[in-house]
Parts: sequence; C-alpha cells; structure tokens
Amino acid sequence: MRKLLMFLFCFTVLNSCKEEEIITSEKQKTDYTQFVNPFIGTSKMGHVFPGATAPFGMVQLSPQTNFEVMFKDDASYNPETYKYCAGYQHRDSTIIGFAHTNFSGTGHADLGDFLIMPTVGSLVLDPLKTADGNKGFYSTFSHTNEEAMPGYYKVDLDSYGIKAEFTASERVGFHQYSFPKSDNAHIILDMVYNVYHHNNKNIWTFLRVENDSTITGYRQTKGWARDKKVFFAAKFSKPFKSYGHKKYDDVIYDGFYRRFKQDENFPEMAGKNLRAYFNFDTDDGEKIKIKFALSNVSSAGAMKNLEAEIPHWNFNKTYEETSYKWNEELYKIEVETLTENQKTTFYTAMYHTNLSPIIYEDVDGQYRGLDQNIYTSNGFTNYTVFSLWDTYRALHPLFNITQPNRNNDMIKSMLAHHDESVHNMLPIWSHYANENWCMIGYHATSVIADAMIKNVGDFDYERALEASVNTASVRYFDGLGDYIDYKYVPDDKSHSSVSKTLEYAYNDWCIAQMAKAVGHTSKEKDFKKRSEYYINVYDPSIGFMRPKLSDGTFRKNFDPMDTHGQGFIEGNAWNYGLYVPQNIEKMVDIMGGKERFSQRLDSLFTMEIEEKYIENHEDITRDGIIGNYVHGNEPGHHIPYLYNWTGHPEKTQSRVRMIMDSMYASTVEGLCGNDDAGQMSAWYIFSSLGFYPVTPGSPYYALGSPIVKNAKIHLENGKTLTIATKNQSKDNVYVRSVSINGKVLDGILLSHQDIMNGGEIVFEMSNNYK
Repeated sequence: MRKLLMFLFCFTVLNSCKEEEIITSEKQKTDYTQFVNPFIGTSKMGHVFPGATAPFGMVQLSPQTNFEVMFKDDASYNPETYKYCAGYQHRDSTIIGFAHTNFSGTGHADLGDFLIMPTVGSLVLDPLKTADGNKGFYSTFSHTNEEAMPGYYKVDLDSYGIKAEFTASERVGFHQYSFPKSDNAHIILDMVYNVYHHNNKNIWTFLRVENDSTITGYRQTKGWARDKKVFFAAKFSKPFKSYGHKKYDDVIYDGFYRRFKQDENFPEMAGKNLRAYFNFDTDDGEKIKIKFALSNVSSAGAMKNLEAEIPHWNFNKTYEETSYKWNEELYKIEVETLTENQKTTFYTAMYHTNLSPIIYEDVDGQYRGLDQNIYTSNGFTNYTVFSLWDTYRALHPLFNITQPNRNNDMIKSMLAHHDESVHNMLPIWSHYANENWCMIGYHATSVIADAMIKNVGDFDYERALEASVNTASVRYFDGLGDYIDYKYVPDDKSHSSVSKTLEYAYNDWCIAQMAKAVGHTSKEKDFKKRSEYYINVYDPSIGFMRPKLSDGTFRKNFDPMDTHGQGFIEGNAWNYGLYVPQNIEKMVDIMGGKERFSQRLDSLFTMEIEEKYIENHEDITRDGIIGNYVHGNEPGHHIPYLYNWTGHPEKTQSRVRMIMDSMYASTVEGLCGNDDAGQMSAWYIFSSLGFYPVTPGSPYYALGSPIVKNAKIHLENGKTLTIATKNQSKDNVYVRSVSINGKVLDGILLSHQDIMNGGEIVFEMSNNYK
C-alpha cells in the first residue's frame, strides 16, 4: 500500500508541473527514492527524523512529537531527553509542530529551531496544556495518514482537519497546509521550543513583520552549542489578517517600548521566550504555503537564500527538484539484493549517510565562523555538524568513495575551524559555529589522513599537517598533557583514561601518516612513537587494556565487563580494549597470538553480559548486543573484521552477515543503536558491499561477506566499479575467492586504488569455508 501511495504521489507531482520544469536524466530511469523508508530508526534508539530535507541540507524540516523541560526540577539530567534527540519518536501519537533544524541520531541533542504549527478554532499558544489545564495546540495524528520519502513529508493533523505537507531545498523549508473552511485559522511560530530544552536555553529571540506576508528574525540559544545563532526569513503565500505574540519571560526593563501595546499587530517582537501567531480566513481545502529560509549570518542572508533557491510558489516543482537530487545521491551505488527488505535497508542507509554534515553557508558563500565573525568561503563549501568520534570510522571513508569532492570541502571546513579556533584546534564535535567538545580523541586527524593517503581532494597537505600537530599539542585538552608526559593517560588524573590513551595513539598514527606523505621525517618519527603508547595500558597479567595510575601501577578493583568507571567510555575492556587499528598484528600478538585471539573474539560474541553492566547506560542496550559484542555503539564496529588477522577470515564473514541480518531491518526499529550522524548506516553500506575500512588512514579495506547480489559504484572520476557475487544466497555467507578484473586477490585486504580504478570485483560465495 505504501508503494502505491508513493507512486500516486510522484505521478501527481510530475503531472502538475509544467513540462519544461521536469528534470530528466537517462541514468535515472530507476527511481531509487522508492526504496527509501525515512521511518527506519525513528523508534527506540535510531533517533533519526522522518522529515523533508535536501541532501546535506541546512534545513531539516521535521515533525516534533514531544515538548517538556528536559531537565528535572532539581536541574539534574532527565533521561527522557535521550529518546528525543531528533525531536520525533514513532511511538508517539501527537505532534506539536514542525521544526527546521534537527540532528540525525546523535544521542545528545540540540536544535529544533523555529517550530511552526497550523491550527483552527480558539487561539491556544501553549503546546501541551494551558495554564488552566486545557488542551494545548498539539494535534493527534495517525501513522496511517503519515507519509515520508526523500525530500517530502506529509501528515494529517486530526485535531484540526489540516493536511500538512513539506519539502525543502538546501536552505529553505517549504510548507503547504490544506485548511478546512474557517474564519479562525492560525499559524503559530513557536520560538520557545528547543530539542533538549531547559529554562535558560533561549538567550534571545527577535521577530520583525516586514509586511502582511513576510517576517524575519533570529534566535540565539545556549545548549550543546553554547552560543548558537540562527536567522530566518519567511514568506506566506497569503496575507495574514492580523498577528500577535505572547512573551514567556519577566520583562524587567523595556525602555520606551512600554508606550506600545506590543502583543497585538505590533511589527517588532523580542524577548527570551515568545510565541507568535498569524491569523487567516480560509476556504475549505485552501492551501496556505510558507517558504521558510535559514541563515547563520543574518536575516538578509536568509532572504537571499529564499529568493535564490525557491523564487516561486510551486510546491511540487521544489519537491521534484529535491527528489532528483536525492536520486542522484542514491544512484551512486546501484544494488541488486536477495530481498526487497534488504534493498530498502540499503537505500535507507544511503539516505542516512547523506543527511549530515550539513551545508553551513549562505548562497553567497558567507558563513559564521567559530570565532562568531563572518567569513566568505573561498574555493570550498563550508559544512558543519561533525560528529567525528563516530563518523571517522566509516562515514568519511565512504565519502572518499562516493563523495570525494564534498569530503574535500568538509576537510577545508575543518581547517577553517582550526584557523578560527582560539585553541588552534581542529573540530572535536562541532556544530553551528560552536565546539561542543563531545567525546574523546581528535579524530579530524583521521578524516584528513584517510583523504591524504587515498589522494582525495586538493586541500593544503602542509597546512593540514600543521593543524593536526597543533591539535595534538594542546596540553589542557582532555588529559592530553598527561598523555604526552606519562605516555598514557593516568586514571587518577582523567576519566576514560584507557579509551583516551587508545584513541590518542591511533590519532597520532594518523598524524605520522600525514607527515610521511609530505616528507616530514622528524614529525613522522615523533608521532609514530606516540602511536605506540597504547602498549602502556595493556596488562599482560590479565590480558586486558586496564587503567593505569600516575605512579605506574595498574588500578585495582578492575572489572573488564563493566561499562562504568573502568577507564572506558561507552564500552568495556572486552570491546573497547580491542582498539588498536593502527597495529592490529601487534595487538593480536600481545594478546596471545592468532589462535588465542580468535578464541577471544569467539567468547566476545557468545558470552552473556549481565544486565547490571549496562542497565544505566543509554548508548548500550540489548537491542544492539550480540553476546558481549556491542554493535549498537561505535567502538566495536571494527571488531567483526579482526578475525581476518587471526587466519580465520571465515569467522569475519559469518559474523558480519549475522550482524547485517540481526542488527538492521526495514522497520521503524531497524537500527540497533543511534545512527550517530550516519556512522551506523555507513557500516551497513560497506559491509553489504563486502569490505570495511578497519584502519582509516591506510589505503586498505578488510574483506567481509557481501550481502548484495550485485552492485555498481558510480565514481566521480567517471569510472564504474561493479561488484558481482557468484552463488549468492542467504546461506552462502563464506567467500571462496575474490578476483579483481580477473586476477585472484591474495590476502584479506582490498586497496582503495582497486576501487577507484573501476572494473569488476567478483566474490565467489559458498555455504562452507573449507
């Protein structure tokens, strides 16, 4: 039924546009958007949003299904926050409005800017309950009357008899509301609402009524990004007959503005928290449209974006253009799968990997820098939302195949971040001209090294090396000075000491690869030595990475099963302790050799983890666990591929296929953990194709077991790589042989050059490994 609805919608769209407005392309005879289900991962822990957006779009226009002060009364953390980091939960039955900015599966939360809600009847300006306990402006809805596809979202607001539809360009959200007949219709602009709200999150909000159908303004918030400014310009397709606002803060001083009755038909609105409304008369079925543009620079910049990207009022034209852009991205990898569900899962994963990082500049190239000054990009497009502890592992390596030019711009954006940083650091976890310092390590170095070694992009290699060395030298950053002095991070001086030591060591190896690439022998030597510091937190007496104190002794009372207070972050020693991607052979050797290490991995996948070890951990739940192996969180994503280094590649093949079958699905609960800005989905894409970047910063991928029947990767260099499987089936998970352009591959590694040269890779599959 859903496919029929999608077909009918697309048919209607195409036939309602003028012939000259239809974009056609020979290569797009197949509509790959039909295989995407944006609702995958919208329940439990996926934390993605199902709304309308263009690929990597600044505007990510999506329904919001809950609003609460997300701190408890005593200002402590409210765990309910975690479930709403994307603003939407599929299990909900109410919608409070549609916000223009959202994160995709990041676990922690921010954004939710400029919530719009259409209503009819008596004007209500509270979202959930009024002060006297009556219903707020929310609406009930049913998933039966909800649709989503790339670039389009639709839902019936049952409380008001309004059909809400959305599409978007990169910087402009396009609303279309079909109203019932009413002389009391309203469109509410809620500038109080935030994802991850707290009572002091709004610093200031401002709105101007420019004329009877145009408004501009901005909001400044203090949240995960401690000083975030977002500007807007919006045009209504119909003049509003009246307007006003309500302020939700105490006005201590208002100057001579007190002369005016400001809450009704006064064209300036300002305060910490306010909700505005715009009133209309509507005929039955009348459509009121809104073009709502964003800018990080100014409301004038937002107006430029609006006029440049959607200068017309043809909703279907914008949707068709955005759908075309999505099809362009999805077309980059054409796959044939064993089942329809696998194809939906694959292309939804592709969709997820094109949601972020997001474009963060106006159409004229202006953007707000980390220092809050305004810059103009020169020779690149500026991006933001860098969840690097997650995305360096597979998302950015995937971009080096499918999006090399875009990844080049992302690296230039990271270098601009460094130049604007008072700390002289590359981004750690950055968004909207802010560094939020989330997670550990300095993984921009991994993204840069991976691109350098794979010869991706035209960014300045010398400048990139300097920025990376600067970042690795900031002693006050997260135990880094102690790491330099002690050659490990002492547990009595810093939390997550083992994880930090392991991550820093890998990052330093990445810097060594950069130095080698540009011929800086001394820097290569220095950082190569630092990359070996991981050995200092390995305790051979117990066979685990273990917290070490500043006096050189290992910490007592250590439990390698526990995920709390044991020197690791979001993981335990069994999982996170296997993180030495820069020297896997040495790790296998110190942990007992190939056979013993293989048995260790067997134990990891088959042993049980008691509930007490994970019951208080948001990022690790039963949904993402196999035995004691945690796929629902990033530190273990490379682990199934480690069997390759033990002489048992067949175990990698078996485990990888099992994970794809059990941890991913084409349902709303089809993600076993946070998508984390596309990393969880990127793992699936790589693994589906039969290889994975275990060590970003090297030119090689470890082989696995492809789940696709066939695939074509259309490369930006004009070449095509075909991946073919012989004897592919659900049971044939083992790889008998791999050949590249007719030559049998010897070993477990596939080179990046083999991919970029195009041609054909053939996997011969079997149901046994002997």
